[in-house]
Amino acid sequence: MSDKQKTLNEEISLSGIGLHTGREVTLTMKPAKENTGFVFVRTDLEGNPHIEADVNYVTTTERGTTLEKLGVRIHTCEHLLAALVGCDIDNAILEMDSAEPPILDGSSKYFVEAIEKAGIKEQAAAREYLIVKEVLSYSDPATGSEITIIPSDTYEVTTMVDFGTKVLGTQNATLKDISEFKTEISSARTFSFLHELEMLLDAGLIKGGDISNAIVYVDKELTPQTAERLKKAFGKDEVSIRPNGILDNLTLNYPNEAARHKLLDVIGDLALVGVKIKGKVIANKPGHFVNTQFAKKLNRQWKLQKKKNVPDIDIYKEPVYDINGIMKLMPHRPPFLLIDKILELSDSHVVGLKNVTMNEPFFVGHFPKEPVMPGVLQVEALAQTGGILVLASVPDPENYSTYFIKIDKVKFKKKVVPGDTMVFKIELISPIRRGIVHMQGYGYVGDSVVVEAELMAQVAKNKPE
Repeated sequence: MSDKQKTLNEEISLSGIGLHTGREVTLTMKPAKENTGFVFVRTDLEGNPHIEADVNYVTTTERGTTLEKLGVRIHTCEHLLAALVGCDIDNAILEMDSAEPPILDGSSKYFVEAIEKAGIKEQAAAREYLIVKEVLSYSDPATGSEITIIPSDTYEVTTMVDFGTKVLGTQNATLKDISEFKTEISSARTFSFLHELEMLLDAGLIKGGDISNAIVYVDKELTPQTAERLKKAFGKDEVSIRPNGILDNLTLNYPNEAARHKLLDVIGDLALVGVKIKGKVIANKPGHFVNTQFAKKLNRQWKLQKKKNVPDIDIYKEPVYDINGIMKLMPHRPPFLLIDKILELSDSHVVGLKNVTMNEPFFVGHFPKEPVMPGVLQVEALAQTGGILVLASVPDPENYSTYFIKIDKVKFKKKVVPGDTMVFKIELISPIRRGIVHMQGYGYVGDSVVVEAELMAQVAKNKPE
């Protein structure tokens, strides 16, 4: 699967009725620029207000996920968002002339078909991921719902549902890879129990719910009075119960369609995290409340990861340059060579590593009883890593040296002590011009930033001997 961002190739529209508002709506999905994410636009309101698909805008989760920004709402966004994620889309503008996308058949099927009809276009920008490195959970004691995510190289989701009813029983569903969303999950339709349906009718909800877009599990006696209410509400001449305990309005697509739809909801709600996820989600009795609370937790984790800018690397993989390769590029030698290997190298960034041991000569005099790596040497190690970025780009690096011009915005955030492994990440702030290199550098121990600095250096040719 590509690691580039994707959007729609062209715009496409669908029309229908919103499930809870009961209003006619036309949804137009449009291509969007890189790093846009999913953005709803209310074309029926003055100024065409924008509401980003951001979990921090979630207000209510009763029978669907509602977003609200500056008083403008989007209801039941999860089926549409699940389709976009399921089709591997990153960026889209979602224009609507009402507050709720069309419910259609209660699944994501028709959204997926529309996206495929519009086509998918790869963009230039690299995709970002929330990479799950430790187990994270959220539970709701009131309902017994719990969602957990564990590390995984791909995005996987498993849902288990148990509503304590004989008619539905216990079900589970699993999506091993998001590429299977269309065939395995997208056509799973929303469902309700008969007792909930009566309450929703009493509350004036599901105004757009004709009985063809929801599975109704009959968990109580279908009295003549209830049957009459349903016939009137859904414009049907007759309603009856099938042998498998559902109303006769439709036929199940899968025996475990309820669990598959709950999985669809999880994907749609977790789209609100705002970034692609690498992790395995296990959801027990999921619902929109627990899904979105968990999405908030993941969103905070993503912001922390982005703030720290920790490189996702394997420190044990084959290096781009080992110590011998570094010494061919750099004039530095022990004890003043402060990097051991280069793990990544591109035109605009470099990642290096240093194992800090008790054998370092500076520990002899720098607090021998409580050894700490001097901050100035941490900055020097950053600069040497940046030097590799520059010297690797010239054909005769042995004839060049790099010299500091400026060091700015230096911060030391944590002590570096013997036994630590430091990882340095240097990124160009601007292209190299006339031998001037402007770089942003970070040093990490584990997931913690220990040093950061903005560095400017000049590359100069060595004087002939």
